[in-house]
Amino acid sequence: MTAPAAPATSLSPSARQIWTRGRGLLVALALLLVAGIAFAAIRSGDQHGSLDPRSADRNGSRAVAELLKDRGVSTRVVTTLDETVTAAAPDTTLLVTTPDLLTPHQQKTLRAAIVQAGGRTVLLAPGPPSVSRLAPGVRAGAPASVSARAPECALPAAVRAGPADTGGIRYSAPGLDASGCYPAGDRPTLLTVPSTGADDGDTVLLGAPDILLNHRLGDEGNASLALQLLGSRPHLVWYLPSLGDASAIDGGNQSFFDLIPSGWLWGTLQLALAAALAAVWRGRRLGPLVAERLPVTLRASESTEGRARLYRKTNARDRAAAVLRSAARTRLAPLLGVPPSEA
Repeated sequence: MTAPAAPATSLSPSARQIWTRGRGLLVALALLLVAGIAFAAIRSGDQHGSLDPRSADRNGSRAVAELLKDRGVSTRVVTTLDETVTAAAPDTTLLVTTPDLLTPHQQKTLRAAIVQAGGRTVLLAPGPPSVSRLAPGVRAGAPASVSARAPECALPAAVRAGPADTGGIRYSAPGLDASGCYPAGDRPTLLTVPSTGADDGDTVLLGAPDILLNHRLGDEGNASLALQLLGSRPHLVWYLPSLGDASAIDGGNQSFFDLIPSGWLWGTLQLALAAALAAVWRGRRLGPLVAERLPVTLRASESTEGRARLYRKTNARDRAAAVLRSAARTRLAPLLGVPPSEA
């Protein structure tokens, strides 16, 4: 015969209590699972990021890469400085998508490779952090909105393309034999600086990368201008700077704190200040405890069951056992003729 099931007690949780306690965790796990599936579905497409020639999304540049391929221009995507320096050559156009992400050490190394190669270099929206090193003598001014602008210059590529969606950072090159096009106010947003050597290399600074984006390539003369700037040579090196590039460390001369962005340092200081204020707030003295009578009278059985539930919830077996032993000694002391204080 099977042993009878243990009878349920007042301390045994019911199915409703179990569901009430665990439903919050189950809902959180369900939301986490749904969010993971949705994120995986969104990222499962052919998306590689903004200005990536492999990306077919709105902000990618696959369309211009395919047009260059039809014209016989090969496109090579690189993500490290070493690959970029190795691929630079006189018959190659080097496109740098985000020059401001490069460290000063990387910018100096890239500039030396550009001068030595003698090809064409196209810099997309270089600002003050990079323009002085990658294009010496050029100054970056205040940005302008991107809109359809007329070339207003004699540069053949701009004249053939006509109006294009340009803007962004504006440039000036005092003392240089540079050609500026698509002006916004008194400064151009496209600047071509010829090489100082005997070769036919040059550096092109484009204030905004909009003409290379998939969803804007068909507007105005964007496609014509993009193909002429990037297709003047048979090979195109598309440099996408990566934060994981080992060349970002200048020969190991940077300390650990040099590698931490300034924003993290300020954030850490703010968190430390908030923690100190919270400690002061929680540590203030509230004064001595004041005993008050309960507004209602509780039965002893309810107090016992409530305390038992607390012991069980916190798994305080040692505490519960000590209470039971103390109560047993108190009840046995009168029977044995022993004072309760010495039980």
